[in-house]
Amino acid sequence: MQLSLLRGVCQIPAYVAERQGFFRDEGLEVSISIQPTAWLIPRQLASGDAHFALLPWTRSASSQFTPDPLVVLAGSGYEEAAIVVRNGVEIDQVRRIAVPREGGMKDLTAQGLLESLGWSGIEQIRQPSGDGAILAFVGQGADAASMIEPYATMLEELGVGRVVRRTGDVWGGAPGCCFSTSRRLLDRQPELAEKAVRAFARGAVFVKENPAAAAEAAFPYIGVRADIIRKALDANQPNLDGIRNTEAMDRALRLMQQLGYVPSIPTGFVDTTLLDRAMAVAGG
Repeated sequence: MQLSLLRGVCQIPAYVAERQGFFRDEGLEVSISIQPTAWLIPRQLASGDAHFALLPWTRSASSQFTPDPLVVLAGSGYEEAAIVVRNGVEIDQVRRIAVPREGGMKDLTAQGLLESLGWSGIEQIRQPSGDGAILAFVGQGADAASMIEPYATMLEELGVGRVVRRTGDVWGGAPGCCFSTSRRLLDRQPELAEKAVRAFARGAVFVKENPAAAAEAAFPYIGVRADIIRKALDANQPNLDGIRNTEAMDRALRLMQQLGYVPSIPTGFVDTTLLDRAMAVAGG
């Protein structure tokens, strides 16, 4: 089974499921591929080069207008994007914000918060990835940047910047990166999908119950000190049920339509059936 992942706190349940043998317990041999940016993943899922992935639910939503739609099976990232401002720069002094490519929660959080921060006229430095936005910030090409954890906590710990807003300040309860697959795979291999969701859900429960061990498991994938990852988990825990927060998701979808990212509000891209079964087995 091919599993495409990114780097971040939102991905930790999958890291843990692999390292703790939860996928193996389901009879699944998993090969993990860490991708440099989320916008590469939909094509991998559609082509079958990847069977499952953790990517922003917004990309699964926008895929509904393509011949190969994706479906979200479980939540993970939760209110996951943060706006970080450089230390020494006041909020009203921000003139440039670095944001990643259009369509992900880091981008949408930035767009949703610009007005609330009084940044409606500032320059947006568009980068091809979240890493690019962070580098633009660290390289002093921008006064602020939108990013996920543990990078926001990392910059605070290093004395470089401070978190001034999170996704929850504009869309409380909004999910971020979610466990997803292609509609084709779900229809043709439902048993495979059920096993994968069950293992992933075990990983999410482990993160909640064993944050220090989860941070150690995440270190080889993220490359940030385990103690920083552990602290980031205090601010941003993965949440399997984030995909049930339809009100917050609807607000994000309306912004996506307003920005021209989707022609209309997509539907039918979330299926909680397998998550419900997994949680019933786990006792809740």
